[in-house]
Amino acid sequence: MANIALFHSVYGLRPAVLADAERLREAGHTVITPDLFGGRIADTVDEGFAISKEIGTATVMERARAAVADLPPSALLAGYSYGCGVAGDLLAERPDAAGLLLVSGPGGEPGSVRPGLPIQVHVADPDEYDSPADMAAWRDAMVEAGAEVAMFGYPGVGHLFTDPDLPDYDRTAAELTWERSVRFLSGL
Repeated sequence: MANIALFHSVYGLRPAVLADAERLREAGHTVITPDLFGGRIADTVDEGFAISKEIGTATVMERARAAVADLPPSALLAGYSYGCGVAGDLLAERPDAAGLLLVSGPGGEPGSVRPGLPIQVHVADPDEYDSPADMAAWRDAMVEAGAEVAMFGYPGVGHLFTDPDLPDYDRTAAELTWERSVRFLSGL
């Protein structure tokens, strides 16, 4: 089973992230949920970005690095939206990561990809932050760099469709996301 670092969205370390981590633990994985915002929770996206700006990218990444420091180099990096970017940035420093699991956004750059790196992505289709064309271009660049990308689009849902405490929540899409994610993780 996998060691997983699961990074929260710009809303902060919300109950949904902790519940999803527990779901992955029940599937046999070891999961950490780093708190990149030091206990602060946002009520809106704008408030979340204000918290992120106040903390600063350098501090957010320092917290992420510290959180994964004791994990094996092969730990899988996962995230929601903002957390996808954090996971993707860490990939450059953790080239032996087992893979990327990204919910509600892309993460990582082609220069960080090793041949055969498994990546699974779950996004709204269309997404208000990442257009289908942008997602396709990101996917194509990652595949060209050698990653094995499986991308799933969920029509008619909002950006953070897996969080039951947000207006974007879609139970059917969220359950399908976690079924696919658990299958992905069991294949690593």
